[in-house]
Amino acid sequence: MKNTFSQYKPFFAFLTKFIVFYLVFAFVYKMYLNQYNAENKEVDYFTEIVAKQTVEVLNLFAGESQYLPHPKEASLKVYLKEKYLARVVEGCNAISIMILFGAFIFAFSNKWKKTILYIVIGIGIIHLLNVLRIALLTYALYYYPEHEELLHGTIFPLVIYGVVFVLWIMWITKFSGYVKKNS
Repeated sequence: MKNTFSQYKPFFAFLTKFIVFYLVFAFVYKMYLNQYNAENKEVDYFTEIVAKQTVEVLNLFAGESQYLPHPKEASLKVYLKEKYLARVVEGCNAISIMILFGAFIFAFSNKWKKTILYIVIGIGIIHLLNVLRIALLTYALYYYPEHEELLHGTIFPLVIYGVVFVLWIMWITKFSGYVKKNS
């Protein structure tokens, strides 16, 4: 029995670190969200930041845009050239993806400073990509509203999850120290 456990020790260490990180940060995020009253149509601060930055990107590249509180739900309506095209809800802020990303990196960690730096840089990349994703989706919906399901449901999630996957692979192969370099 002892040999069996030691054989799988790296897997159990990974799993334990992943679960602990994920549960702690998911709990903290849930406590943060509990400050906001969805029944009163309150939008959390991070979601509002994402909507604001999305509009700034749209204003920079696509013309006049704005966001306004949704009158019937806890979301923000994004307009491009006075046309309502998208709504930004709590799930659009990518915090859940960032927590998942951080949990995976932490689970493969062995040096604190490098791990924290990579998580911070990765979260920055995910945030930037997410804002660009929403801006591009809004822009695409202005010109191709008939492709909403394909754009929102398939293409843009593939892009963001694809980048997260590439960041994970880079961490494992280049930075974590788990893969030995061949001399």
